[in-house]
Amino acid sequence: MTQDMQTSPPAKGRRRLANLAWVLLGCAITLVLVANPLGLRAIDTWTRALRGGERGPGVPASHAEGQRAGEERKVLFYRNPMNPSITSPTPAKDEMGMDYVPVYEDEAEDAAGQGATVTIDPGVAQNMNVRVERVERRDLRREIRTVGYLEYDQQKMVSVTTKYSGWVEKVFVNYIGEPVKKGQELFRIYSPELVQTQQDLLSAVAFAGRMEGAPEEAHRRAQSLVDSARQRLAYWDIASAQVERFLSTGDVVRTLVVTAPAAGVVMKRMEGLEGMAVRPGMELFHLADLSSLWLSVEVFEDQLAWLRPGSEAQISLSYFPGETFTGRVRFVEPQVTEKTRTVPLRLEVPNRDGRLRSGMYAIVRFQPVVARDVVVAPELSVLRTGERNVVVVQTGKGRFAPREVVLGRRGEGSVEVTSGLHEGDEIVTSAQFLIDSESNLREALLKMVAAKDAR
Repeated sequence: MTQDMQTSPPAKGRRRLANLAWVLLGCAITLVLVANPLGLRAIDTWTRALRGGERGPGVPASHAEGQRAGEERKVLFYRNPMNPSITSPTPAKDEMGMDYVPVYEDEAEDAAGQGATVTIDPGVAQNMNVRVERVERRDLRREIRTVGYLEYDQQKMVSVTTKYSGWVEKVFVNYIGEPVKKGQELFRIYSPELVQTQQDLLSAVAFAGRMEGAPEEAHRRAQSLVDSARQRLAYWDIASAQVERFLSTGDVVRTLVVTAPAAGVVMKRMEGLEGMAVRPGMELFHLADLSSLWLSVEVFEDQLAWLRPGSEAQISLSYFPGETFTGRVRFVEPQVTEKTRTVPLRLEVPNRDGRLRSGMYAIVRFQPVVARDVVVAPELSVLRTGERNVVVVQTGKGRFAPREVVLGRRGEGSVEVTSGLHEGDEIVTSAQFLIDSESNLREALLKMVAAKDAR
């Protein structure tokens, strides 16, 4: 049996319908290409539009503007992609093998019309993260940060001694670190010299009493004996209250109590003091007033110009997180340390609650004013090329232009601008490198066109 005989009638019908569909599709395509009922354009028309002719549908205006209809874009020269100042009249490659970029006539005309100013669409500026800040006129501060350690205030330390010989019979303050108040009893001492002086004073007072009716000269001499005995006790640091006490009773006091001359904390105490024989000048107690401490720090010699006695500092310690203390410079060493090129400072730190301790380490921050009422710009906005300093200024309506500035003193993330900017100018603080690169490219194109025209 043959193949045609094997084929079923329904299969033959489907094959005929498929052939008819292909014939109808070919007729439709021919009708579209010849009659063009939908207004479609030939492929060569799109090609001409992209090359510089009329703009085809869907082609952005930026691809057709500045191009002459029906003409190809004219290449003026080729520039180095890394250095726009290097050009070539013919296509070339740089040292890295990158092709030179062609510069067309319409691009040079656009650059000549705008100069070094760059125009950026607001949407593009947002995508580039372009940020703008206003130039201010204010005081410029500089942060100086250093570390130091607390120590006792040397002007508030007291040594307790006697100016006479004797024997300590009783001690009332027995351990180091014990706080004492001014006038508090420290120890009781027996001194034959004190006993003899008390007897002399009592005898002089009694003799002066008997000389009340005597001639003026005799009475004056008797009173001078009283004053002399009183003065001798005062020279030995015997309190006037103690003198008046034994004068009121008329009895010689065998031992006298030595009191604290100032409030503070016991830093030193002679061991075995009770029962010891003491001589004049021996340091029996050493007291330190902790109501204020000294903070010793060092700063570099170039920072010393902004610090002086009375300068305020903020102090923080790891022992008290989240808290800050205030101190003031009390003393500045007159000499620079040669090895470290630093200058030691002493700061006075109030310690009214007594939480601060000698030996604690601290972080110290000074913020002195280095310039008053000056034009200040963020330091991040400055592009430093090594030979000049440039900022990008927003001139309005999406236009940006580079401007050379002269800088002064620095501090707090800002810099003083002595020339080139005015208060109220708006400058770019981010993405300014991209804008400046585009501006430099336009400026290079201007110079190239000017050189070509001169030839």
